[in-house]
Amino acid sequence: MDATTTKQADDGLTGWRNARGRPSLQEVFGSITTRPTGSFWRKLTAFLGPGYLVAVGYMDPGNWATSLAGGSKFGYALLTVALMSNLMAILLQALCARLGIASGRDLAQACRDAFPRFVSWPLWVLAEIAICATDLAEVIGTAIGLNLLFGIPLEIGVLITALDVFLILWMQNLGFRWIEAFIVSMIGVITVCFGVQIAMADPDWGGVIRGFAPTTQILTNPDMLYLALGILGATVMPHNLYLHSGVVQTRRFGDSLADKREAITLATFDSTIALMFALLINASILILAAATFNKIGKTDVAELDQVHSFLAPLLGSAWAPTLFGIALLCCGLNSTVTATLAGQIVMEGFIDIRLPPWARRLFTRSIAIIPAAIVTIWYGEKGTAQLLILSQVILSLQLPFAIVPLVMFTASRKKMGALVAPLWVTALAVLTAAIVIALNVKLLFDFVTG
Repeated sequence: MDATTTKQADDGLTGWRNARGRPSLQEVFGSITTRPTGSFWRKLTAFLGPGYLVAVGYMDPGNWATSLAGGSKFGYALLTVALMSNLMAILLQALCARLGIASGRDLAQACRDAFPRFVSWPLWVLAEIAICATDLAEVIGTAIGLNLLFGIPLEIGVLITALDVFLILWMQNLGFRWIEAFIVSMIGVITVCFGVQIAMADPDWGGVIRGFAPTTQILTNPDMLYLALGILGATVMPHNLYLHSGVVQTRRFGDSLADKREAITLATFDSTIALMFALLINASILILAAATFNKIGKTDVAELDQVHSFLAPLLGSAWAPTLFGIALLCCGLNSTVTATLAGQIVMEGFIDIRLPPWARRLFTRSIAIIPAAIVTIWYGEKGTAQLLILSQVILSLQLPFAIVPLVMFTASRKKMGALVAPLWVTALAVLTAAIVIALNVKLLFDFVTG
């Protein structure tokens, strides 16, 4: 019995078919020292970071489109759906942190070690397709941001996004904290941009507060229900589940049960705080649309370039559309960084193929850039919008194949040992998974039937 298998047996994790292999993102695994002593808040500062990488996936261009459509058509009423979506995301991401810390595996590795190859390999293919679809949406979002700000044609903007491969490599050579600092900085810029725009829009704050309260109108109004389904269905992204369970292991914590239990608590606080920022951004987009477009009766605004052109006359400031473009560009850059990291975790975790980091990221980005460039050159902006819709449908199809294994693993005492998820958490996770999957199936059905 080798050392890894022996340690696995000592931990009581006997429910895995295979012993733990090499970790994904090995170059940064356990590279960030945590604080074994001190106050809770001093310990938490060392764990802050992975949650913000995850939060980026909850404020991607797809989420922007649904929030803009919901705010312009129904005012503040769908804020309650944004809140509910965020609570679901907090629960699922907490399970990802628990899986990574308790089992020493990310979700991709867990699937490889728990299932036979005829199950794990198809899961890998589906995960790779989802990563490419995610990357495709982020590439297009970044290209739109470059077009709005600098007038760069979309097809050239799509090619420029390939440069982020070198940005990630440079930052990772400096240390994983640099990647986290970049992500947090971009989120800060996005927050400031929307803060200024909302101050210009002067929303009805009473209506905002009432918007967070549940309303039966969502169920009785078919159009409102459809947009609510869109907001919920676009919230949980499969690549985020792989990403979080992997990047949480960049922290170096002890091997004892008490150390791991504390690490789970701190990592959960990190992701919860970060996802509240994601809620702030998504709510801000919806509030901005409600306070500008819905207020004057313009209820059909959903395209990002529409918003950019309409904001200046509505808010009376030439800065408003520029701030919106800056926020979109920062969002696109953030999302492409995290999508490529998730791609590396998926490939290394499922099939243990170790490509040089530059080759892995260039490969992932090329798969996204080539179709985006071809469609943009041949069909222009209309084709780009259709490609975005297709990417969201692909993600909807893949989602159950990420959520179900996650809930299964974290609910298994044999796989998680003493750190198995509490029964009430598992029950909520099963309910959340059922709701998210049902909504995604509904969106897919609507797409197929027109």
